[in-house]
Amino acid sequence: MVRKETAMRLPPQHRGLEVKIPSFFRCPISLDVMRSPVSLCTGVTYDRASIQRWLDSGNTTCPATMLPLPSTDLVPNLTLRSLIAHWAASAAACSPTAAGGASAARTASPASLVRQVAASGADPSPALRELAAYLSDDDVDDFEKNALVGAGRAAETVAAVLRRRGEEEAGAEAVEAATRVLAAIVASDGIDDANKKRVAAGLAADAPAAAASLARVMRGGSGLEARVAAARLAEFLLANAAEEARAAAAESSELVAELIRLIGPVDGKGALDGEAVDAGLSCLAAICGSRRGAARAEMVRLGAVPAAVRALRATAEPRASAKALRVLESAVGCAEGRAALCEGAEEAVPAVVGRMMKAGRDGAEAAVAVLWAVCHRYRDRRAADAAAAAEGGLTRLLLLVQSGCSPAARQMALELLKMYRVNAKSCLAGYDSKTTHIMPF
Repeated sequence: MVRKETAMRLPPQHRGLEVKIPSFFRCPISLDVMRSPVSLCTGVTYDRASIQRWLDSGNTTCPATMLPLPSTDLVPNLTLRSLIAHWAASAAACSPTAAGGASAARTASPASLVRQVAASGADPSPALRELAAYLSDDDVDDFEKNALVGAGRAAETVAAVLRRRGEEEAGAEAVEAATRVLAAIVASDGIDDANKKRVAAGLAADAPAAAASLARVMRGGSGLEARVAAARLAEFLLANAAEEARAAAAESSELVAELIRLIGPVDGKGALDGEAVDAGLSCLAAICGSRRGAARAEMVRLGAVPAAVRALRATAEPRASAKALRVLESAVGCAEGRAALCEGAEEAVPAVVGRMMKAGRDGAEAAVAVLWAVCHRYRDRRAADAAAAAEGGLTRLLLLVQSGCSPAARQMALELLKMYRVNAKSCLAGYDSKTTHIMPF
């Protein structure tokens, strides 16, 4: 069955086409034509961006069938993607509005722009800016972008700009422009994962130099958007590079320092930017995942603990809270991290307790691990007193024990419950802490 588009929205590359759109080309969530169709284990296909937002919001069911999801793996539906691309190309060929388009506005072909970036002795900034605009343009077909990144070796060529050492070899403008190009590749739903990994491979070829360049962008970028793009790119490197490259990036002091600054105030009034906080915490959490003792100690030395606590107190977004709690969980794994948290226990511990049931299952278990480390295992009196006095602490621990958490988290929660004197007064205080509004995992 086919239906004609009326009031429903279309992606930019399909606007203006008077055609009938097959209903199975539409995402069941957004009702837009799918750009990157992926299937859940239930067999239902969605656009990647839409279903990822659904899952990131904490949902554990299929939106169309409402069946529980034993797995949240997203499998690309290549057959449907090819059908949509063929349909779009056929419709565009029949449309008089398809002539010209974005390609007419470009002064050079994308392949020639890549060659300009690779050429020695010339400033690559103008070509890099055009490449960033091309890769961010929704009117450009995803297959063209994939061809440029893959066969055209755009990822490797642009990554080489970030590997140039020294201020003279790579100017600040060129480094920032290259960062925007690579961030556009990584963020695109239409670019294949194999081509995205070319970005990580290109940066990992000299991870210390790449980390230093990304730190430069975060330190002196033209705006907050560029700093966030650099943090996202650093996170992608840490998540996809080989162990040696990950370790080199994770142990970059200047990179960690700029990430901590990114999750700090953005103006004189002390306000935090949500996107900057999320990007900075995501990358710090990726550094924690490297499990390098030196990286963890350096992160603590540079102020990650108070920065994560500040972000935890300021944000109400579950994903950002979970990331902050994971950073704190990693930090209390070393003596310096525990000392930093306990020094500000009056603020830090209530913040951890307050977000325990509002940061998803991973966040809740990270919160328990933090409290268990400082209050039970190492028995810091300041932390234990702050936890016992925190409003709703008893109730939250009881809820966690009954919520189906991991055996390790359940055992830690049970040991923490011994801090509380279970009587009617403490139970009543717990239920006065608005725990009735807690959403389930």
